[in-house]
Amino acid sequence: MDLTVGNIYEGKVTGITGFGAFVQLAPGKSGMVHISEVANTYVDDIKKHIHEGDTVRVKLIGIDQNGRINLSIKKALPQEEKTAQASQAEPKQAFSAPSDGGAVLEKSDDSVFEDKLRMFMQRSESKMSDLRMQKDRRSGARRKR
Repeated sequence: MDLTVGNIYEGKVTGITGFGAFVQLAPGKSGMVHISEVANTYVDDIKKHIHEGDTVRVKLIGIDQNGRINLSIKKALPQEEKTAQASQAEPKQAFSAPSDGGAVLEKSDDSVFEDKLRMFMQRSESKMSDLRMQKDRRSGARRKR
């Protein structure tokens, strides 16, 4: 199966961790859905949203230089579900001071920041995983007994 960034696939959840879920797209092809990519609302416990063995629709959002596949459930949702989830979440608001001196409450779009934060977290998790694997190899922690 040839995977293309931007396409939507169906897969089966094979594992859940505190930071995301692993989804098998095809035999030998699996990727990870970071916890920030599960829903359009804040997710404190991923197990409240998906369970091991569930079939989910995911959008392939990236493949890093090490071949790891990054997936998103919330970006694969139909537009109606995205707006329904967003309306359930509390809107982010900020104060601005207009020239007449009165304060006005307005909504601000933090999606650019959230995208940057999500990418940083994914790269950080990836780098930490690589460091742990290198450390384990050096110390012989993964040797067969």
